[in-house]
Amino acid sequence: MRRDFKGPVFLWPVIASVAPIAMNQSTAGTAGHDWWLGTSRIGVWWPLAWFDISLRYRRSMLGPWWITISMGMMLMGMGPLYAALFAIPINTYFPSVTLGLIFWTFISTTIIDSCAVFTAASSYLKHSESPISLFVWRLLARNVIQLAHQFVLFVPVAILSGVTIGPSVLLFIPGFIILVINLHAIAISLGIICARFRDVAQIVASAVTFLMFLTPVVWMPESLPARAKFVLNNPFARFLALVREPLLGKVCGPEVWGAAIAWTVVNVLIAMAIFKWKRRQVVYWV
Repeated sequence: MRRDFKGPVFLWPVIASVAPIAMNQSTAGTAGHDWWLGTSRIGVWWPLAWFDISLRYRRSMLGPWWITISMGMMLMGMGPLYAALFAIPINTYFPSVTLGLIFWTFISTTIIDSCAVFTAASSYLKHSESPISLFVWRLLARNVIQLAHQFVLFVPVAILSGVTIGPSVLLFIPGFIILVINLHAIAISLGIICARFRDVAQIVASAVTFLMFLTPVVWMPESLPARAKFVLNNPFARFLALVREPLLGKVCGPEVWGAAIAWTVVNVLIAMAIFKWKRRQVVYWV
């Protein structure tokens, strides 16, 4: 195998580990078992995620830190300008829009990339019976790495804006877990659907752009008039609140947690149904 593989040396153990996955996959009897085979192979999808980042920024002096720089330049341009346009004190607006853009980039990139998660891995799927959930985790891990590079920007913004961090910051952990579960479910559903129907990817990209304006990313929920509060029923507004509010020293109300959990159940059930009935056909579609 090493003699035939032309990729980076550090990926040899990763590629070699696909063989036992294939043997296990061939005897898998249930969708849950197939999902667990991919999920449990952290030693495969995590190095592959790092390889994706390294490949994108190869021969670059700063490497993935360009992710931080590009986001920082956007925030420096948008923060003061939009705070003035919305007539909101910059110490209040800047931390909110910083977290809003950082987490929305994570959400939107994951959703859009999920449309090609299996077609991009077609060489793996065609030459080994690797569980398809492995490539969904690869996608999520890659975007979590990018999120980490962008999140460091919030630290100086929080310090300069005087954000008070209290015990409520611990609520960020369950909020982020709920967000990742939903993105994982959405990635499975969209990945399978888009592998079969390629035009759906264009619809998803347009829908994500539309949803950004309905989600409090660059505007604050407090700015909405009472007649427009229904916009906050957007599920992504709920997910964004779960990860942003604790970092701003706030606590989400029970209606936010209840709505987020309800949407999570719906997303997981849809993903389970699609994964159960169509997972074995993906290899023929890519």
